[in-house]
Amino acid sequence: MKLFIKATAILFLLISITGCSRKKNTFLNRNWHAVTAEYNTLYNGNLALDLGIEALNERYLDNYWHVLPVERMEIREEVLAPGENINPNFLVAEEKAVKAIQRHSMLIEGGEKNPQIDEAYLLLGKARYYDQRFVPALEAFNYILHKYPLSNTINEARIWREKTNMRLEFDQLAIQNLKKILESERLEEDDRAEASATLAQAYLNINAPDSAVAHIHHAAQTTDVKNKEGRYWYITGQLYDVVGKPDSASYAFDQVIDLNRKIPRIYLVNAMIRQIEFANATAGEKALILDQLNQLAEDRENRPYLDKIYFQLAEFHYQQDSASLAIDYYNRSLRTPSNNVYLQSLDYQTLGNIYFDAARYEVAGAYFDSTLTKLPDNSREYRLIKRKRDNLDDVIYYETMARKADSILYIASLSEEEQLEYFRNHTGKLRERAADNAQRPEQQQAVQNFFETKRPAMPGVPNPGSSFYFYNPTVVSFGKQEFFRLWGDRELADNWRTRRISGGGEDLATEGITELLDNDPKFDPQTYMNSIPADPAVLDSIKGDLNFASYQLGLIYKDKFNENELAADRLEFMLGNEPEERLELPAKYNLYKVYVDLGMTAKAQSLKIDILAAYPESRYAAILSNPENLLRDENNPTAIYEELYHKYDEQRFTEVIDQINRLTAELTGDEIVPKLELLKAMAEGRLYGFNSYKEGLNYVALNYPQSIEGKKAQEILSNALPSLAGAEFAPDTLSNSFKLVYSFEKEERQGASELQQKLEEALQELGYSAEISKDVYNQELDFVVVHGFTTAAGANSFAQRLADEKKYAIDKKYFYISTPNYRIVQIHKNIETYLSSLNTPYNNVQKR
Repeated sequence: MKLFIKATAILFLLISITGCSRKKNTFLNRNWHAVTAEYNTLYNGNLALDLGIEALNERYLDNYWHVLPVERMEIREEVLAPGENINPNFLVAEEKAVKAIQRHSMLIEGGEKNPQIDEAYLLLGKARYYDQRFVPALEAFNYILHKYPLSNTINEARIWREKTNMRLEFDQLAIQNLKKILESERLEEDDRAEASATLAQAYLNINAPDSAVAHIHHAAQTTDVKNKEGRYWYITGQLYDVVGKPDSASYAFDQVIDLNRKIPRIYLVNAMIRQIEFANATAGEKALILDQLNQLAEDRENRPYLDKIYFQLAEFHYQQDSASLAIDYYNRSLRTPSNNVYLQSLDYQTLGNIYFDAARYEVAGAYFDSTLTKLPDNSREYRLIKRKRDNLDDVIYYETMARKADSILYIASLSEEEQLEYFRNHTGKLRERAADNAQRPEQQQAVQNFFETKRPAMPGVPNPGSSFYFYNPTVVSFGKQEFFRLWGDRELADNWRTRRISGGGEDLATEGITELLDNDPKFDPQTYMNSIPADPAVLDSIKGDLNFASYQLGLIYKDKFNENELAADRLEFMLGNEPEERLELPAKYNLYKVYVDLGMTAKAQSLKIDILAAYPESRYAAILSNPENLLRDENNPTAIYEELYHKYDEQRFTEVIDQINRLTAELTGDEIVPKLELLKAMAEGRLYGFNSYKEGLNYVALNYPQSIEGKKAQEILSNALPSLAGAEFAPDTLSNSFKLVYSFEKEERQGASELQQKLEEALQELGYSAEISKDVYNQELDFVVVHGFTTAAGANSFAQRLADEKKYAIDKKYFYISTPNYRIVQIHKNIETYLSSLNTPYNNVQKR
């Protein structure tokens, strides 16, 4: 009987399976495929999709300092390799959707009989969308719209299509279609909320927050999904804040707070913080605001968000001018474990600003360095901080120079007794610090080394292989001996170091330290007394350094940091410190501009009158008399530099050098001066050779080390110049490029132009493909050079032909030279050495 029942069941099952054909439109077939697709294949596919979305949300980090995106989804910039996907769950979801379509689709007589296939295509599109394959996703959604116009998922498919269009950056098209969707009266509330939120995001993409805010507000009011409701209300508050409606923003954040535990706590905490920001911080409200922030910090549920809360507490104290408390809370925010890199960058940046305002530039620079490590290299914030950090290098350099010079001048101005007292105090502090550091015996360091080194197991020692000190009898015994040698027979009592040794012995360790310090010149005041400069010339040079550093700081604070008070302080100090004449005029002019910016009209007018009276012929007087002069080419430093560079290209090196010598005095302190000095170094190198070039570069690198030109000069000195130092000539046999050179003395330079024209005619008539140039060699000699010969014999043959043929009759002395050697000649200006060391025909050619 049991066997019969089993056989009947198996037979019935086989009939059912074989009878459920996808090609027969029967009640049994339709329902079997629909139920199997919905509760098996599609169920597992949707489950995988949900898991993938959850993983995306967990990885995505919202930046609450910017307007949040409607959807938590990070778009990858890099292109995925074939077969690679963002999350394997999306691949599973796509496979399940495809399986449902392939195995359960009942496309009979042009119509789909299985009502679950449209759901399968919807799942297919979503899986591809989250896998960021937007074009295939768009195909899936369009298939539903074209093949299943009566589907109950038609509105959802339309919305997802526009979400995909938006990801493909077709924002205007998405806006147009979403507006049509929202006009439908048959749209369900969930779909209406989704469409409104998507439309808001499209408006945000085209930077239209005023249009976006109404739609995200409507989405927040409509959706039943609490997570989305909290996010939508928070975005609503952010957008109302952007468009300048703080009351509406506060209302939106209140809605987030009212949802309380129904939404992720991150929304709640940030909404509370924003509400505190909107609070009017009057004298009576400050205590209440501080109390609210402290309550947030003390709430155990807010521990994952302490970095944000501490940051807000730091901001509150910073706004109240409590710098020490602000620094404490910024550091607490940094010490709190967090994956919020942007918040950390704000902590570092603000700390850098605080220390910069306190004139602690080295510390500020370190914080700005840390800020840069937390920002993307291509972000606007990175570029701004990088520029500020680079400018800070100048401040650190010149502040250090000014501080050092000022200290030396101050000490040099003291009497000998005052100097001695000053250095006694200084060395006394050094001795105390050194004595504290010297209390540790050398054997203690050896014991520490033993701790840090794993020792082999010893017979009879517990816990073999341990590095614990007392497990090694040898080290313990040696330690006891060293202790007795250094400290004597001490009683086991409190403050044992300060007690006298039993028997009246001396403290050998203290005695040894004292002897060591007494013999070290670093702790002798006379060492420093001997280093104080007394030569008036040296003191004047140090004073010049102080004035130059003060002047540079004044310009940096004025032009690069807009710190006019600091700029005025530095420039006023410099002008009151008997500056060099070359610095006095530009300092007065720049101080005049600072006074104008600060609204100090009387002081500005006084300086203007002084400049016009004392320096009537100067460029600055011309600018003050007629500010439009600054815009004219002849007074614009950039135009001046471009004109000089054009002359440099024309090899008018002497003229360039002379003009730069004059301009650097007139334009002292201008940003163009380092560029002029570098151009001058290049011109001197071309005119006078390698050594002059090296000296010029060294001058720029030492005097303008923080400028772009100074760094460029140093780079050339370190990297390029060593390869140019060699002045040895190479044999002609090693080269396949030669030049024919005619030389002209200074008084013959008109003849050089005539020869150049005659050579060009000869080359064209004789069919040579060579080129001709006129090169400056030095102040007394120019070269007319024919380039392009492959052998020395070819160059010599061409010169002989021009000399022999009556049509050309060029009887000018010449020599041929390989291209590498010509380069050496021009770099080192050693043509005489070349001509005397190689047997060239130069001295054998006779004028006709």
